[in-house]
Amino acid sequence: MKIWMSLDMEGVAGVVDWDQCRPGSPSYALGCELLQDEVNAAIEGAIAGGATEIVLNDSHSRMANLDPRRIAGEAQYISGRHKPMYMMQGLDDTVDAIFFVGYHGSISGKSSTMSHTYNPEVFSGAKLNGEYVGESGINALVAEHYGVPIALVTGDIVTWEETEAFAGGGVNVVTKQSISRASAKNLHPTESCRLIRAGAEEAVRRVAAGSVKTPGITRPATLDLELQTADMADVATWARRAERTGLREVRIEGDDLLDVFQAFVAVNYITRQAGGR
Repeated sequence: MKIWMSLDMEGVAGVVDWDQCRPGSPSYALGCELLQDEVNAAIEGAIAGGATEIVLNDSHSRMANLDPRRIAGEAQYISGRHKPMYMMQGLDDTVDAIFFVGYHGSISGKSSTMSHTYNPEVFSGAKLNGEYVGESGINALVAEHYGVPIALVTGDIVTWEETEAFAGGGVNVVTKQSISRASAKNLHPTESCRLIRAGAEEAVRRVAAGSVKTPGITRPATLDLELQTADMADVATWARRAERTGLREVRIEGDDLLDVFQAFVAVNYITRQAGGR
């Protein structure tokens, strides 16, 4: 069984501050260590459950947050920036199940530690088929395109509430209880890793039993993006398929879910200029 994992950092137990997530910051090394331990726990659990191949896609910031020498299970590691499929690079129809590790809540939802939706300087909300979603919901477009179930999600409870509709039958591991966007009650890292290891093993067993569903996104899919400024919305329309629907709103729509996602990635990259990044 082939498992593909997308790795973020804000949902990791003990990570509560942007300095822990930003390369070059004094606390960044600790954030990377905490992430690496949770990723390795997920790998170990997946192997215990019967996984025979594991691919990791580093999806946070510069997307090179792990020490490749310390990756468990000889998992393959996709790292580096400017990936055409961004957080979903490497997923295809040879994959049996998806793990979202260290994920977080959306910018438009309940209080969730360091919540955002891709770029917090640009996006103030995203709706998929009329419902607000976070990064997990946007990324589910690719999962549905390839018909791959989301079997494990780790992060705070808000993350699971926003992902559950796309991960029917999947396993959730709550690593922290968010108090605000800047604070959380965290599990001890040892306990978080223990739960992730057990959750990953159970997730693989559920996939083998056929009890985890694909996201079930209906077509045509409509992705409505709310941006911080009118300038950003204007720049967003330079990307294919992106149409202006309001002063600060843009819509991407289509039957091809992969095409919708790729158009979103283009909007995400191109609006960084308007957002000062």
